[in-house]
Amino acid sequence: MLRSLFIAATGMEAQKLNIDVIANNLANVNTVGFKKSRADFQELIYQDLRTPGAISAEGSQIPSGIQVGLGVKPVAVQKLFLQGDFVHTGNPLDLVIEGDGFFQITMPDGTIAYTRAGAFKLDSEGRIVNSDGYPLEPAITVPANTVSLTVGSDGKIQALQSGSTTPTEIGQIELARFINPGGLKAMGKNLFTTTGSSGDATTGNPSTEGLGTIAQGFIEMSNVNIIEEMVNMIVSQRAYEINSKAVQASDEMLQTANNIKR
Repeated sequence: MLRSLFIAATGMEAQKLNIDVIANNLANVNTVGFKKSRADFQELIYQDLRTPGAISAEGSQIPSGIQVGLGVKPVAVQKLFLQGDFVHTGNPLDLVIEGDGFFQITMPDGTIAYTRAGAFKLDSEGRIVNSDGYPLEPAITVPANTVSLTVGSDGKIQALQSGSTTPTEIGQIELARFINPGGLKAMGKNLFTTTGSSGDATTGNPSTEGLGTIAQGFIEMSNVNIIEEMVNMIVSQRAYEINSKAVQASDEMLQTANNIKR
């Protein structure tokens, strides 16, 4: 059986995964705080038919051997944490991080998840929560009689209450950063959790310890570049097509060999 059949099949499988990744990027082009992914590939082992540098029967050294590659395999789908574009909304609970860092979210089981999506809301208790109702960590509660809310670039939140002329500080936003954000595990809902690869979170106030600053009234859009993704999709589609042609060519070669006896 021709090796090329199996080699081309690995190429088709790899490009199928690549298209899956591109499709997910395009599907989330308008998802607040979404970070695009990139599929990385690696060549498979080589079959060594003639080892380079070996000594031939005549005592001379073989300058170049015969090594046949056996295809390709996916090795990673990496999140690229490049900053997305900012869109001004004027909503006082829409926040963006200018620079490095993640908002911290308390999950129902008490664990901490991390996100770049800063489209926050208030729940029935006045807590600042994300779209799924999970509270910001550390928890911040806005008084019921608040008429305006101000979030400083350093993460301090001040509320101006009805009947008062002086705003009161009601909380401090803390951000988290990682030595390897690409190692975070995406769990959906714009949330990430730590892994052994990402390392533990380093937390602190915005604008300190390498963390970014907070801007109020903005949201960070997806960092997906539509044109780039469309070009990648065309390249991947053509690569899939050319691998299918290799399968077809191998099949025709086998057919020719089978017909020799006729």
